[in-house]
Amino acid sequence: MKDSRPLKMSAAIIVTMLITLLALPSMAFAQLTVNAAKNHVKIRALYHGDTVSLSGRTDPGADLVIKIASTESATTLRQKGKVGFFWLNTVKLKFAHVPHLYLLYSSHDPKNILEQAELDKYIIDYPSLGKHASITPVKDESEKTKWFNEFIKFKEASGLYGINLNSISITQKGGQELYNINIDWPYQIPPGDYKATVYEIKDGKVAGKADTGISVKQDGLVKIIADMASKNGAMYGIMSIIIALVVGFAIGLIFKKS
Repeated sequence: MKDSRPLKMSAAIIVTMLITLLALPSMAFAQLTVNAAKNHVKIRALYHGDTVSLSGRTDPGADLVIKIASTESATTLRQKGKVGFFWLNTVKLKFAHVPHLYLLYSSHDPKNILEQAELDKYIIDYPSLGKHASITPVKDESEKTKWFNEFIKFKEASGLYGINLNSISITQKGGQELYNINIDWPYQIPPGDYKATVYEIKDGKVAGKADTGISVKQDGLVKIIADMASKNGAMYGIMSIIIALVVGFAIGLIFKKS
């Protein structure tokens, strides 16, 4: 009777090798992580923005792109024009499939480290966002490009859009590559839930990604006033009048004494 142990051992080795080979794609980029030092931004009295720090591990030799964005929404913009002696809204455009917030940070210019197909797939940079967006009404692509560029200017001026190249610091420590970035969180960003996504890039493609949430909420007196404005408009109006009268009276006393 033949000994079946060698066959069993060979089968076990083959199974182990297959499992290892199947696991390699998922293990190859298992190092990428992201941590936010502050996941909650609180809007309080005298609030004028905040600092959000993101850090984590990355694989050796990889480039990074970090995108902070809200969910896609629709935005309507109006342009004023002179009609006779009056300035009126002459153009009304609806922008769809665009995030309210779009902040991009990278270790190098995304155009130099990512293939165009990858830029478009993950909507990394303004041209890719422009391809993804829809604008109505427009006559053709050139008009769409014109108005999308105006939309970007408006959003950047509002502090809600921005692209920051060479802004991610990557260092080596204990045989690992670590990244870190301190983001000046604009005060114009309204309450809501936002997502920070870290893209790990190798050989022109996104090799892995990790994300974390960032929430912005009103707190303290700001929240009390906001809740009052939405739930009890009459009381909010009365308090606004009283506060205005008190402030006016106080300023009057100050100027009278001086």
